[in-house]
Amino acid sequence: MEHSLLQLAYGLSYGEAVLGSIPTNADQVEKIRLDPRKSADGEHDMDQLRDQSGSIATLAPAGGREDDPVDRLRAFIREGGYAPGDRLPPERELIVSLDVSRTALRKGLDALEREGAIWRHVGKGTFVAKGESVAPGGPLVDLGRQLTPFRMMRARIAVEPAISREAAINASGEAMMRMRLAMERAAAASTWAEYERQDDAFHRSIAEASDNLLLVALFDQLNQVRRAVAWGAVTRETVRPPADHSSFAEHEAIARAIADRNPEAAYEAMRAHIRSVSARLFEGEH
Repeated sequence: MEHSLLQLAYGLSYGEAVLGSIPTNADQVEKIRLDPRKSADGEHDMDQLRDQSGSIATLAPAGGREDDPVDRLRAFIREGGYAPGDRLPPERELIVSLDVSRTALRKGLDALEREGAIWRHVGKGTFVAKGESVAPGGPLVDLGRQLTPFRMMRARIAVEPAISREAAINASGEAMMRMRLAMERAAAASTWAEYERQDDAFHRSIAEASDNLLLVALFDQLNQVRRAVAWGAVTRETVRPPADHSSFAEHEAIARAIADRNPEAAYEAMRAHIRSVSARLFEGEH
């Protein structure tokens, strides 16, 4: 299933050859690590957008610890008999069942989402992804370990512009709020790590704005593979992104095109953004 979804990515590109500006020698790249996308407090402003319905399993794993919410959540999903596609209870019920704080719960949910064990959709709730992803590793992680950063960026440029086009057609007001919130937090980030979390949140908000669960799942799987790629590291010259960081203006162009309901402009804005990111990642080989 994972591989078939990734193969679908190339169909979404509508056969365009858009990679001319990306270097083709992947052996001499200057690589940068992309950090996980969300901070624990990155959810607070959007609490009211989450579905508050659903039943709760009364299981809480024995011996859990407040500082280990990921293990508690994994056990809750496993012992509660949740299958792929099942919706988890709302946060307020999970807090009681797992006996954790809201902050610890959100850290655990963020970690499982980064692993691909769960996925979240505005207004619908939190869902269990493929069963094997509840444990670390899995086929997507293995796939990511076989990819070069260059191939990963080629996949992104094939998929994400098409998702942006769908977002311009289907985005709701709530989806635009999430997009804007991520942009504001990225601009206010005090560190590169925080910026990268909010950058990741911005890109996922576009997938959510498509209002297509398959595209959200495809984006999440692409992201899970991306996190497993060996990106290496680069020394930053500043502690946070400068005010003129090019991605700020590029994100604004994407969001504006989506808000204007202009599918082709959204497609082109996202393609330009990923090509710009690619140029920065691989500039060391020129």
